[in-house]
Amino acid sequence: LKNDSISVCFFDPQYRGIMEKMKYGNEGARQKQRAKLQQMSDDIIIDFINKINEVLIPSGHLFLWIDKFHLCEGFDNWLENTTLNIVDLITWDKKKIGMGYRTRRQTEYLVVIQKKPLKAKGIWSKHNIPDVWSEKVINNQHAHPKPIQLQKELILATSNEGDIIIDPAAGTFSVMNSALATNRNFLGCDLLIGE
Repeated sequence: LKNDSISVCFFDPQYRGIMEKMKYGNEGARQKQRAKLQQMSDDIIIDFINKINEVLIPSGHLFLWIDKFHLCEGFDNWLENTTLNIVDLITWDKKKIGMGYRTRRQTEYLVVIQKKPLKAKGIWSKHNIPDVWSEKVINNQHAHPKPIQLQKELILATSNEGDIIIDPAAGTFSVMNSALATNRNFLGCDLLIGE
């Protein structure tokens, strides 16, 4: 991709911070499935984010999925040496209870990151997206599917028809489905994991 050519990127790094650090031994079937996926080290995540920074247009958006563990521990080092800044946070209420040793996880977090210059007016066109989004995802075979309706709304808010939306860790390719449903183009990939 050319530098300064992409308006929107979604990125869901395959990190297992909570699983690797806590190791309570109570991971259910979905977590065992997730544990089979190749983990991205901090260095790999930083490399991805640096490349995303290069290809995003000025004032373009990165939507970064993050878990509660990284949200609390911090991930500032992922954005070092970029022109990317955190501008908002969306909490996704999955409408179902997940794993958790102390509290059961019902939410995931989507950090809204913008490349400088930081602008909202004229860049973000929808003003009715709540910061707590409720959407149940139909269970599928992937360990951590994402909400298509939320992704559609964010694509509509931050891009134009015909733009290319990228997702370098596409998983179920829900971003692709969201992009195509909103008359955008899509470029993304994921690792094929065998049984």
